[in-house]
Amino acid sequence: MSYDHVLLPSGVAATAAEIDAFLTAQDRQPAAEPVAAMAAELDARNGELIEEDAFLAAPAADGAMGQALFVSSPYDAIGHVRAMLFELATPRGYALYDPQLAWLIDPAGAVPVSVSHGGAGDFPYLTSELAHLWVPELTAPGPYLIVESGDQTYIQTYRHENGRYDVEFRDGSPDRHFTVRVDDPATVADLIWSWTLGDRSNFDALDWQRITF
Repeated sequence: MSYDHVLLPSGVAATAAEIDAFLTAQDRQPAAEPVAAMAAELDARNGELIEEDAFLAAPAADGAMGQALFVSSPYDAIGHVRAMLFELATPRGYALYDPQLAWLIDPAGAVPVSVSHGGAGDFPYLTSELAHLWVPELTAPGPYLIVESGDQTYIQTYRHENGRYDVEFRDGSPDRHFTVRVDDPATVADLIWSWTLGDRSNFDALDWQRITF
């Protein structure tokens, strides 16, 4: 069994139905230049490895159709492959679609930060859409999201089983580390996104408590 990712140009689709329509239109079309280049790079890197270490379940070139690239990998290579796809796709203005989770990860409007999703791994940027997609869906065994922009500079949230969220942010040092409990996932997502933008205007409405260790 393999795990699939799909690359498609940023902005061509926003909903699952739009993505399906776009991908259907790419069927049997010759690969566009950026798609062919990304497929060739993936196949070249995979070809340098022994069979036991291969990260592709099928040649990437076989999944190159029009402006879309379908990439299949073994389950134990998901994180490795996704990191490579971001490396290759983001500079070319391509988004990543995960059909298993129905997640569209589009770089349009993104802020480059380190994002750790407790259930899905690491991501190289955040958008408002992703914050509002991910926060309500956080669930065990890793119901947390961390956004980091520098050393000891981060915001994070943890979703409890009762649906409440702990939100913390740290501004570079232990004496600038605060927490608050929030009930509404949209509010949590707004806090994370505004922090990512460097905007704290919506923080003042909450009763932040300084964390001491």
